[in-house]
Amino acid sequence: MQVKGDPITDLTEDMGAEQKARSTYDNILLLSDDPDVNKVIQFLREREIVHFQRFGEALELLRDQLDRRNIYQMNPARSL
Repeated sequence: MQVKGDPITDLTEDMGAEQKARSTYDNILLLSDDPDVNKVIQFLREREIVHFQRFGEALELLRDQLDRRNIYQMNPARSL
């Protein structure tokens, strides 16, 4: 987990990390024929999916809060 100080960036990056881990577990499952290993990898894969969903929910809540208060991460008028 890397922290940039921007919650939208941080949550998006966290979601990407979860997807990368899930993809890695998918690849391991394609290569493994050991049922005990597969059971553990499937558990870890499912956990990554849940984490991705929770980060997505947190991102949606954050966006709703920012929209409700009419707050933006960056004022485009100031960047000119």
